[in-house]
Amino acid sequence: MDRTIRSIIRISTFITFSTLFFIIGYILIKGIPSLDLSLFQLEYTTENVSLFPAMVTTLMLIALTLIIATPIGIFTAFYLVEYAKKDSKIVEAIRIATETLSGIPSIVYGLFGMLFFVIRLNFKYSLLAGALTVGIMVLPLIIRTAEEALLSVDNSLREASFGLGAGKLRTIFRIVLPVAMPGILSGVILSIGRIVGETAALMFTLGTATKIPEGLFSSGRTLALHMYVLSTEGLNVNESYATGVILLLVVLIVNGLSTLLSNKLAKGNEDE
Repeated sequence: MDRTIRSIIRISTFITFSTLFFIIGYILIKGIPSLDLSLFQLEYTTENVSLFPAMVTTLMLIALTLIIATPIGIFTAFYLVEYAKKDSKIVEAIRIATETLSGIPSIVYGLFGMLFFVIRLNFKYSLLAGALTVGIMVLPLIIRTAEEALLSVDNSLREASFGLGAGKLRTIFRIVLPVAMPGILSGVILSIGRIVGETAALMFTLGTATKIPEGLFSSGRTLALHMYVLSTEGLNVNESYATGVILLLVVLIVNGLSTLLSNKLAKGNEDE
């Protein structure tokens, strides 16, 4: 029985990694030959089909979304773990809300964002409307991962801090948060992946303008949207594969930097 289970695990692992390497390899093989310096010009034209504005817009969207969603998600997790009573109706309502939000299709978020942020609040197709919409999408992920990270902190650390005379708030920010930070950053990394890969919700809120947004109320397009538009038009399919290569690189770089920071924080906590 154990041998059968181990074999199933090995086969599943092989299929998972094979699928990953196949997807990455296929995109690289199709996209690398189409990479050209003209794709990185500052301004988009129908001749160069530059992806540079989309790359800048993607980074701007990531930064703005995390600024909006991360504090809300982390403070909500702190409330659930450190302050709220376990049998509280508010805690139950928050958990139901996060589970419901995590299961809503992205196209529904896009329609909501268009009706509320774009039309109702008159933000129009803009960076702010897109960031608010995607921020709502990644909020359940940040809350869940931050909550699990806080729950993993040993209660003896809290009790020791209280025993030394530290207050609740000081204990949270000086003891609990540093220990839980690697786990919290893991949720932020996962949310970055969802932000980068989102298309449906952003199409209805951010728009598909080909220029770099000049402000919060300017439209633009992310790399994923840029790739989608190029592939659906059918005129620049090779350039869409090249955009996919750059998108992979952006995700790997951002995730790599985030993981490096998380590992440094974890190592610093161990040394202390």
